[in-house]
Amino acid sequence: MLIETEATPNPATVKFIPGRVVMGMGTRDFATPEEAEASPLAAALFGLGDVTGVFFGGDFISVTIAPGSEWRDVKPDVLSVLLDHFSANMPLFTPGSAGEIFVPEEEEFADDPEDAEIVAQIRELIDTRVRPAVANDGGDIVYRGFDKGTVYLRMHGACSGCPSSTATLKNGIEQLLKHYVPEVTEVQAV
Repeated sequence: MLIETEATPNPATVKFIPGRVVMGMGTRDFATPEEAEASPLAAALFGLGDVTGVFFGGDFISVTIAPGSEWRDVKPDVLSVLLDHFSANMPLFTPGSAGEIFVPEEEEFADDPEDAEIVAQIRELIDTRVRPAVANDGGDIVYRGFDKGTVYLRMHGACSGCPSSTATLKNGIEQLLKHYVPEVTEVQAV
């Protein structure tokens, strides 16, 4: 089995592509070893000691390491864990853990029903234009709300904590949304 790796804009995160489906639908972000208990794979990766984040995308896994750790030291161990997991066809989640269901850590903002058409346009642009590009970089971006011209988004995976995420939000996503949805005045990360 061959697992490809790709650098991401976040130097602390590498994208691992096992050549098979990881999450059929949705995504899952693990920011702590306690959260990772729902997944044998995520728990094994956190068990390496240098790992501070694991993100499951549709066909990839993004792994983030701690400041001071070096990918040249950690990458062989991450690849070994991934190879063992996928070669043995182990389950991604612990049975009965409800791990397969993505439950956001906070509720979305309560959108004003009068903004329903605007929100629909924003969501469509995020799902069709933004999310695929962000997934290419090993992450995900999720709509959280719209209020008085401001769009609130949450970054996951490689995008969370990435040094260029602010530039991506302001120069990329904000400009795109403003262009197609004139009611948008700014984009903020939550």
